[in-house]
Amino acid sequence: MKIIRTKLNYSHEVMMTDLARLKKAFPNVEVGSIGISVMGRDIPYLRLGIGKKKVIYAASFHANEWITTPLLMKFAENALYAEQDGEVLQNHCIKALFDECSIYLVPMINPDGVNLVTGVLRQGDMEYSIARNIADNYPEIPFPSGWKSNIMGVDLNLQFEADWEQARENKAKINITGPAPRDYVGPAPLSAPEAIAIHKFTENINPRLILAYHTQGSVIYWQYKDLLPQGGSREIGQVLAQVSGYPLDDTPFASGFAGYKDWFIEKYNRPGYTIEAGMGESPLPLQDFDKIYAENEGVLIKAAILA
Repeated sequence: MKIIRTKLNYSHEVMMTDLARLKKAFPNVEVGSIGISVMGRDIPYLRLGIGKKKVIYAASFHANEWITTPLLMKFAENALYAEQDGEVLQNHCIKALFDECSIYLVPMINPDGVNLVTGVLRQGDMEYSIARNIADNYPEIPFPSGWKSNIMGVDLNLQFEADWEQARENKAKINITGPAPRDYVGPAPLSAPEAIAIHKFTENINPRLILAYHTQGSVIYWQYKDLLPQGGSREIGQVLAQVSGYPLDDTPFASGFAGYKDWFIEKYNRPGYTIEAGMGESPLPLQDFDKIYAENEGVLIKAAILA
């Protein structure tokens, strides 16, 4: 039985319903919450496996990149069925992987923003009006399809204490100095509840590796400044590039600071990767989902094995 729905706009409500369906089918899977959004929506996580080696995969930091949420959800379903049935994925025994590793999935960091872009929020809703008023200052950015930020206009992947001031300076050069559909670093690091939630969760889990899923560009970014994390981050990145077909590249300077991956590498000196899935203009169309999933299933398995 297929549980995760991949052919509809994947709102917060769809995700929560699918999580409940997944939990019903697999009662032993751990499902919890890392916190709540600005507007009080739950930011859930699920844990695959029971092993001592821990990794975190997080998605939908950016609202119009919501196709990364069903990517992680579909991986959870496929992996749980493979474990239950004693089958392999990508030529790897999932039961053996789950005995060795705990994979923590945080499929939707930005639920308010996702609901805006997927059309759940409509004219007349308070949240829609908040975003619309911010977007009116940026007529060159399509609304709501160009919206990346949380509902208050803070870019959640520019909220971390990894040269946050440099990110603020970079964005000021493109005239983003206040709430915006994208690229606003916020008034201070960790000022947005969604960023605080994943920050605290990461500190509590203390993973050996993280993946941050975004769209688009079909590229994997592996470095922060000139740091070379322990644990073979380049070598792992090369394997992830090989299985996905995405090149391994350095993060562009203009977008290379204050991100989740940047903070993780700087603080923990361990491998962290930003995966820019798919090609085109975000939000990527649902007809691209099957291709994106096929490109990334091996990444999600290999990253846990190699961590």
